[in-house]
Amino acid sequence: MNSVETIMAPVSGEEINCPARKGNMSWFNFLSNDIGIDLGTANTLVFVRGANIVLNEPSVVALEKDTGKVLAVGIAAKEMIGRTPETISAIRPLKDGVIADFEVTERMLSDFIKRVVRHRYLMKPKIVISVPSGITEVEKRAVRDSAENAGAREVYLIQEPMAAAIGVGLPVDQPSGSMVIDIGGGTSEIAVIALSGIVSNISIRIAGDEIDADIISYLKKNYNLLIGERTAEEIKIKIGSAYPLDEEETLEIKGRDLVAGVPKTMKITSSQVREAIAEPVDAIIEAVRMALEQTPPELASDILDAGIILTGGGALLRGLDKRLRQETNLSVIVADDPLTCVAIGTGKCLENMQQYSKVLLK
Repeated sequence: MNSVETIMAPVSGEEINCPARKGNMSWFNFLSNDIGIDLGTANTLVFVRGANIVLNEPSVVALEKDTGKVLAVGIAAKEMIGRTPETISAIRPLKDGVIADFEVTERMLSDFIKRVVRHRYLMKPKIVISVPSGITEVEKRAVRDSAENAGAREVYLIQEPMAAAIGVGLPVDQPSGSMVIDIGGGTSEIAVIALSGIVSNISIRIAGDEIDADIISYLKKNYNLLIGERTAEEIKIKIGSAYPLDEEETLEIKGRDLVAGVPKTMKITSSQVREAIAEPVDAIIEAVRMALEQTPPELASDILDAGIILTGGGALLRGLDKRLRQETNLSVIVADDPLTCVAIGTGKCLENMQQYSKVLLK
């Protein structure tokens, strides 16, 4: 939920000029530029081996309707949502964490890969892509095919909660249990991880987008005010909360009066927003309870000691950690940078594929 920006990290000259440092594979690694992708419903993050996260952009593509020509991808395309004339459509090709529009996803991935990969004509990149833990075989195939068509040499998939756990630095290969809750734009993933595998998991298609939709619905139903997706997201970020705040806040918003049909301004409070988003927040908490019920008792005692790790954009919803603590009686820790955990996890897998071979789906 932070402002989205593209960060290009420099590649050190030392890595380029010291082939002996990485043995015989250095030239190959230099030419191939393998990448890890957190392909999210809201944002796509790209990790380049040796250069960290180099791209963080909205998963949006703007197309010319008649010709199908791509006009903009990422930030520029998101700026067009809700503002386009009839000849242009701004599309979010991923819905609920999976590909809804195969062709547009492929073109978006191709654009992002071209931006970050050097020497792509010499050696196509190896790509590790995160996917929701609850996706079907057909949906996995769609992700794989879109990445291959966008220019990948080899494609490996990794489940999002596993990537998040690796990104946070949890010992996923140890017998001790770790619980991760990853709340993104399209899905909320709750998983208990031990011995390089997911022991129990719940994946629900209720997350940030559902929260935005409920804010829009609440204002429409109670105040006859119609707002757009971007305004709903702004409300969620600025005054949204899952737990009562010490001092309730207000925000002035603009929309269209559905009765008079004219633009209108009104003030909304954080307590009203909390009421608006109660349903999706309750659904996420119920999913956490279900995951805990499915957890073997030995691992449950590990979670009692270590607590729950909260990652993804949804982790930034104020008071969510307090609410989860209240509902589960477990300690809940928000990751230092919840938005980048999954992307960093895919990158760590790239850098040590042998160590993480058990968690990668070929």
